[in-house]
Amino acid sequence: MLHLRLPGARFLDLYAGSGANGIEALSRGAAWSVFVDSDFVAINAIGQNVFRAKLGHKSRSYQLTLPAALGVVAQNESAFDFVYCDPPYQYADYLSVLTQLADNRLVASGGQVFIEHDSKDEMPSPVAGFKVVRHERYGRVGISIFT
Repeated sequence: MLHLRLPGARFLDLYAGSGANGIEALSRGAAWSVFVDSDFVAINAIGQNVFRAKLGHKSRSYQLTLPAALGVVAQNESAFDFVYCDPPYQYADYLSVLTQLADNRLVASGGQVFIEHDSKDEMPSPVAGFKVVRHERYGRVGISIFT
């Protein structure tokens, strides 16, 4: 969905897991990618994956509890063009994620937020200055895009 718009972009990968989304963004030309996950094992895996891909100079990782700790990211990073959020499927507090992103001004003007979720989940809109512009379903997976 994004590959033509990634060159030079800043990408934030929330609930990053292995870091696959942020690493993919970097491999397609993103200028900077930040990875956030609360799990030490995930942060360690991201570090190894970024090292193997030789992209460490274009990224930073944070071991933080989301969404409450997004203020820490905001203190150290500029706003992002794209935010990809892939919380655990039992997660339902998407409103808090969007609110924290807005309150901490982590999304650049014209930026987009992608939330991956169970396709049965309803997304809040409009909220915290964001509105849903697209919603896709791929079997059990739903992706909602906010601007």
